[in-house]
Amino acid sequence: MYSNLAPHGPLKLYHFIVIVTVVLAFLSQLPSFHSLRHINLGLLILSFGYTILVSAACIRAGVSSNAPAKDYSLSSSKSEKTFNAFLSISILASVFGNGILPEIQATLAPAVAGKMVKALVLCYGVIFFTFYFPAITGYWAFGNQVQSNLLQSLMPDEGPSLAPTWLLGLAVVLVLLQLLAIALVYSQVAYEITEKNSADVARGRFSRRNLVPRVALRTAYVAACALVAAMLPFFGDIAGVVGAVGFIPLDFVLPVVMYNMALAPPRRSPVYLANVAMAVFTGVGVVGAVASVRKLVLDADKFKLFSDNVVD
Repeated sequence: MYSNLAPHGPLKLYHFIVIVTVVLAFLSQLPSFHSLRHINLGLLILSFGYTILVSAACIRAGVSSNAPAKDYSLSSSKSEKTFNAFLSISILASVFGNGILPEIQATLAPAVAGKMVKALVLCYGVIFFTFYFPAITGYWAFGNQVQSNLLQSLMPDEGPSLAPTWLLGLAVVLVLLQLLAIALVYSQVAYEITEKNSADVARGRFSRRNLVPRVALRTAYVAACALVAAMLPFFGDIAGVVGAVGFIPLDFVLPVVMYNMALAPPRRSPVYLANVAMAVFTGVGVVGAVASVRKLVLDADKFKLFSDNVVD
């Protein structure tokens, strides 16, 4: 929004990252995952709002007189197709892995199995709508030139914007609020791990003994994440790396390995053999990681440290 309103303004991308970091460091002091329940509900509403706004804007752009030329062809190189396919698998793993970390967090409490099944069904239902609706409308409107961030496709570098200014501004605000809430949710796992070692369970949660380390550790964690984000402003490429290295093992490999270890089904049983076969996703994760890192290398010439542009 700033770059469009003040194209020659003095503020850079990393300045805004610092601003968001300060807000996030303050909000991250919420003490537990349970304390985020109202924020999670607000996040759900924001996600639906953003999805509807952006998808409607893509449909409008696709039928407008200023609609860009559409090309739905794939790369002619077989190697390029293969690498892009595994990169896409990694991104999908990152998207659909969103339900796993909160589930792991929730299983620390007793009697959650039934609740988590319902929660995961709801989670994946929301993911299907919020991921595929804009993906389909965006690809239809812009073809293979669509950006990882649809808002950038709706605001091309040349020519007029392909959506009303109020819609783009509102969508940007919704994204910012969503990112703040998402960061709070997923950081809770890291906070739980660090505070198990730093906290004194004999003292109260808000005692000075526990409050000071919590504030210091959480603020340092947020600052470290912000530094990486400002230094390496990638978007789709980072999603691919996270999916390949983090979510593919977490979604497909670790659960079946833990099942075989914990319940010890007979080694020749269909369940055991099916779980072993699932370990093939380890190879998928390796190839996906290679494809993601390769894409980062190819895009390396498009950025510099603390760049003012996000590489999609």
